[in-house]
Amino acid sequence: MAAGKYVRATLAVLALWVSQAAWAADSLYNLREGVTEVSRDIYDLHMYAVWVCVGIGIVVFGAMFYSIFAHRKAKHPEPAKFHHSTVVEIIWTTIPFLILIALAVPATKTLIEIEDNDNAELNILVTGYQWKWSYKYLDGPVAGIEFFSNLATPREQIEGKAPKGENYLLEVDQPLVIPAGKKVRFLVTAKDVIHSWFVPDFGVKQDAVPGFINEAWAKPEKVGVYRGQCTELCGKDHGFMPVVVDVKSDADFAAWAEAKKAEVAAAEKAAAEAAARSWSMDDLMAKGKEIYAGKCAACHGPEGKGNGPFPALDGSKVATGPVADHLHIVIAGKNAMPAWGAQLTDAELAAVITYERNAWSNKTGDVVQPADVAAAKNQ
Repeated sequence: MAAGKYVRATLAVLALWVSQAAWAADSLYNLREGVTEVSRDIYDLHMYAVWVCVGIGIVVFGAMFYSIFAHRKAKHPEPAKFHHSTVVEIIWTTIPFLILIALAVPATKTLIEIEDNDNAELNILVTGYQWKWSYKYLDGPVAGIEFFSNLATPREQIEGKAPKGENYLLEVDQPLVIPAGKKVRFLVTAKDVIHSWFVPDFGVKQDAVPGFINEAWAKPEKVGVYRGQCTELCGKDHGFMPVVVDVKSDADFAAWAEAKKAEVAAAEKAAAEAAARSWSMDDLMAKGKEIYAGKCAACHGPEGKGNGPFPALDGSKVATGPVADHLHIVIAGKNAMPAWGAQLTDAELAAVITYERNAWSNKTGDVVQPADVAAAKNQ
């Protein structure tokens, strides 16, 4: 009678465990089913493996609890004397083998599907920088469109001076835009350190390694905005490198492409006009202060005093030394310092370098013009 009560109590505990596992399948702590066939296959494989583990746990712990109770010393003071059983050994070897086969077959099928990058309808080069992403469309009507995607969360929120927004640290100034229902191949690489491009709703997580190009793909079925993050520890501001993908209908994607082309053409024209102009010190300082606050202050500090491992610019040898050295470091980068030569226009580079050389205590009086930046790039 007592044994029956114990067994029933054990089964009740196991039933509670199973119900909790079922609840976890729909909780915020589980994988997302996502909006692609691959993401759903990954989710189904995950849940299948979870239930296999639940079944194994029920059998193993049930047998263990039963053995502990039914064969305790108080009930059987004289232990049984027997040798090994070949049949039992065959059984406990065969069952795990069959379980592994049952897991390996669907896992292999899903992995093959994940790696099938053929027949893409759109190819996009994804490049990781500290700490932003660059997107370049390689074919189709959007070929040649290229832009950087930067964190858009205000510094006030990051520093705790303002309430956190709904998409805190998961918002960007320019999201990647792709069409729904089309197979898109992502060619993923990096310019500085290892990053990882991750969009959970697509079932895509691909490392971005300098000097290598890795492939991934997605075919999103639903229009919407999907968010992810860099999932490689890529440096001090690793958490400030979100991924945002805006999936549009064919018509909306075509309209976006036309508008983006016009925007790029206008920006190129404006950059050319700015580069041909001779800027005054006041104009350079005003523009440079704006660029410094948006691009440089996070590392070097708003007042140029440095931030953690990043050096101060106020009174530094770089900002008060030869202009040529300052130009080279900003354009080409150094160590954790990203190369800004491809990210800012010649006028913007001239402005921010002029600002750094004349702000705070760095009253060098140096004025850097866009022509100086262009000459430094050609050296």
